[in-house]
Amino acid sequence: MSADMDMPRGQMRQNSVVQPLLTDLYQITMAFAYWKSGKVLDRAVFDLYFRKNPFQGEFTIFAGLGECLKFLENFYYSDSDIEYLKSTLPASVEPEFYEYLRNLTAQDVTLYAIEEGSVVFPRVPLIRVQGPLIMVQLLETTLLTLVNYASLMATNAARYRMVAGKNVSLLEFGLRRAQGPDGGLSASKYSYIGGFDGTSNVLAGKLFGIPVKGTHAHAYITSFTGVEDLQNKTLVHKETGITCDLLALAYTYRDSIASELGALVSEASDGELAALISFAIALPEGFMALVDTYDVKSIEASAKRQAHIGSLNVKPKLLTNGLAYGASKSVLNGGKNGLLISNSTMYCNNGCLKRGELGELYVRSGLLNFCAVALALSDLGYQAIGIRIDSGDLAYLSMTAREVFEKIAVKYNLPWFAKLTIVASNDINEETILSLNEQGHKIDCFGIGTHLVTCQKQPALGCVYKMVEINDQPRIKLSQDVGKVTMPGKKNAYRLYGADGHALIDLLQRSIEDPPQVGNKVLCRHPFQESKRAYVIPTRVESLYKVYWENGKICTPLPTLEETKNRVQVSLRTLRNDHKRNLNPTPYKVAVSDDLYNFIHDLWLQNAPIGELS
Repeated sequence: MSADMDMPRGQMRQNSVVQPLLTDLYQITMAFAYWKSGKVLDRAVFDLYFRKNPFQGEFTIFAGLGECLKFLENFYYSDSDIEYLKSTLPASVEPEFYEYLRNLTAQDVTLYAIEEGSVVFPRVPLIRVQGPLIMVQLLETTLLTLVNYASLMATNAARYRMVAGKNVSLLEFGLRRAQGPDGGLSASKYSYIGGFDGTSNVLAGKLFGIPVKGTHAHAYITSFTGVEDLQNKTLVHKETGITCDLLALAYTYRDSIASELGALVSEASDGELAALISFAIALPEGFMALVDTYDVKSIEASAKRQAHIGSLNVKPKLLTNGLAYGASKSVLNGGKNGLLISNSTMYCNNGCLKRGELGELYVRSGLLNFCAVALALSDLGYQAIGIRIDSGDLAYLSMTAREVFEKIAVKYNLPWFAKLTIVASNDINEETILSLNEQGHKIDCFGIGTHLVTCQKQPALGCVYKMVEINDQPRIKLSQDVGKVTMPGKKNAYRLYGADGHALIDLLQRSIEDPPQVGNKVLCRHPFQESKRAYVIPTRVESLYKVYWENGKICTPLPTLEETKNRVQVSLRTLRNDHKRNLNPTPYKVAVSDDLYNFIHDLWLQNAPIGELS
């Protein structure tokens, strides 16, 4: 994906796919038509912005600016590009046009932008590009593709971070579900910027310096049928160097703790135990195990364990709709018991198996085996990391696991055991996490894939790139849909803050206006509704635009990935909580100055056709 994968992290050149031909054909044909029309010396200004916040929210995170600047830095048409265009465009296109393209660079382009990682809002241009008309027109599609998905992804990740809270880790597990390899890499990068703690994507770890995390799949567990599959059963003690039989130790601990977990050793899978022993021997310092591969052998055996279940003192809370956990669900109405099956979960409504009792099925196999191996590792000087749960009632299973860990911590005087990490995956989305929060889950980390990287709740942001000025003359696009009317001319943007330190409003002004001043009354108007207006007396004024590209080079230092990640959280803290809440958030106000309001409407009247009645 990178043009130079051996460069130091943080100094990567742009993705080699990002080049002038990564554009729509009509940009090239327009460039030729401009050239043919003698508009080579024309200069234009374009705004890049979006019209509506994604995910039914009231904020967006701006991302992708760094990639846009790398694109400008490396903009040129290669010999092979020119040859391809000659074979694609009509034969009537003059050779001089291709020579024009061959010499085209971003030398005369100036780019203003809001800082990457900032909270942004509809209609406020994220980027303002000005320069030769043909050149800035040719940038349109590529800039849009670099900003649209990056901003959508960072926003999605930031929303997950907010609902999960500060104390829960978030890992991006979406590479296998992403829209191709470039989508996968972008998802890893921008989910990290948005607030995630790591990724399963190894290449993203190398290219961007993102922490890489992972466990193992169910396939690893099912590849073992019994302890006879173990080629090696021993492990060297971390401190003494003495070789010990890890399997024998695990057997001893499994027998010792089974009754306390309400489990029968005979119900636990020996194939699973063998797999966990093997994995622990391979990675004793990083023992994180998937524990939901097997249920016990029969429902009848489970029914006999009712007395043991009560000893755990867990009060299960289940959603009425298992689909909220991402589980596929079907109801089998035939038979006396009326079984409800959700993934590998089984419930009987005749009292034979209580709601939530499935947690004990996992306890009596995966959790029992894990604890036995973790305790055996502890005897050899190693501390296990934790477990991953990938199906079932995540709230109840996590509470069950945490209580088991706490009991064992007390029994064997191992305080760290009570704090083993519980990771949950399984098609998690925002609503899943909110529901789990209500149920008081004990999950330490969420591994999130499909809903995060594909942005299933809303697959596109919808940024647009509109001309607002040409040769110092303002341009306006009119539409019966007022939301699509553009705001003409070069504009500056300011964020005005109130006495409580929170952002009050974003204000767009004409570039020739003086900036708003702290303590002075500012008239803020809705751009298209005359009666909507208010005075604001800001306690702080933040100018949103910086010049990032001028005279053929990047002129404002680009932040590191970590700095951009921190910027997201700092910027989000400037918003009131009601703007950020998941349900019915309060819209954040974007206004225009009185001067810009009159300028827009005067130009509107000048350009709107006058009707005729007959």
